[in-house]
Amino acid sequence: MDKLYKTQLIDIVSEKAYLSREDSKAAINAFIEEIETALLAGVEVNITNFGSLVPIIKQETVGTNPRTHEKIVIKARKSVSFRPAISFKEKMAK
Repeated sequence: MDKLYKTQLIDIVSEKAYLSREDSKAAINAFIEEIETALLAGVEVNITNFGSLVPIIKQETVGTNPRTHEKIVIKARKSVSFRPAISFKEKMAK
């Protein structure tokens, strides 16, 4: 499996947590919505043994258009950084 899509995740949670598909879908949607709300408010989200989602602001920078080699200004923007937990990093290293 190269990618795990939301619908697949809903099915997996439904099976492992003994929930209906609708309940699993509602739980996952609520989870995602709360993470989005926190990040948009500038709050770091910590999930024990998994990692942290950290809102960051990328500063304005100068880039180069690869076709014309013209200098362009890339405006400042909000983004999210993922910092994996140590235990998660160790599992990934195996």
